[in-house]
Amino acid sequence: MEAVVASIVAVIGTLLGSGVTHVFQSRAIDRSERFARAERLRQERIDAYCAYAGALLDYRRVLVHRWFVLHEEDRCDEDSPELREEVYKTRYAAQEAMFRAQMVSDDPDVLDLTERLMTEVTELHWVDDQQALTARRAATRQAIRDFVAATARHVR
Repeated sequence: MEAVVASIVAVIGTLLGSGVTHVFQSRAIDRSERFARAERLRQERIDAYCAYAGALLDYRRVLVHRWFVLHEEDRCDEDSPELREEVYKTRYAAQEAMFRAQMVSDDPDVLDLTERLMTEVTELHWVDDQQALTARRAATRQAIRDFVAATARHVR
């Protein structure tokens, strides 16, 4: 009889140990998966935010170049279909990067900031004089830096 009780206690102890081990392993796996998912999202955010800032800088550069081509007397003949095409391509790339940044962000302030940045940089296209261009260039440069600072807080 004692052998039967000892066997039953051993079986119950083994089953209980297996059950507890299973619970702890499941929790550890869940934690690991959550951490891996959070790290992947963090990396995607870094990539998307950096790509957007870079695309904006490129778009800004092309708009400033075109402004000088259009407004300097000795460069009027340089406004070619190729230059206009470059403006369109860089704007498209910036918009695509903006959409990607918006897709990985869950912060409404970042979503709003991406839209405002695109608008601010695009306004370079309609600037009339050199002084306004200089002011808009400084404002957009600072706005892009502010975007990087704002998004850096979300990826730490």
